[in-house]
Amino acid sequence: MRHIIMIMVENDAGVLTRVAGLFSARGYNIESLNVAATLDPNVSRMTLVTRGNDQVIEQIKKQLNKLIPVIKTDDLVHSSHLEREMLLIKVTAKNEFRAEILRMADVFRAKVIDVSSRSYTMELTGRAEKLDGFIEMLRPMGIIELTRTGPVGMSRGKKAFTLSD
Repeated sequence: MRHIIMIMVENDAGVLTRVAGLFSARGYNIESLNVAATLDPNVSRMTLVTRGNDQVIEQIKKQLNKLIPVIKTDDLVHSSHLEREMLLIKVTAKNEFRAEILRMADVFRAKVIDVSSRSYTMELTGRAEKLDGFIEMLRPMGIIELTRTGPVGMSRGKKAFTLSD
């Protein structure tokens, strides 16, 4: 099962290496990883996606919590949450497809961020399934390049993943 694990860490050099090393040493795979500062410049928030059953994920969280720079962890999978991912995609802009590409961008609410005589580059934010659908619709027109952030997530409602909780 896919799990989104949030990890609050001290914003110090080497923290990412230690977290990744923990996964590597135990043979766990990281599907995506996002790290950014929080409102407190001394604290960063990692959003990590991995797969495993509840026992494996519980073991991962226990091991993470033993690392000195880790302040706390949470798994979003069992709570009501929001998750979003960003996609940047560059497609071939052949004359016969130009209007169709722009229509698809409009339907999916993608933003065209760069235009050249030979390509369009677009930005799209949403759930992974939405991004996958957009990619599949554009594939026949010629995808030149794409990159994705992987998901970031947050609990719905009043519950917060902060230092004070």
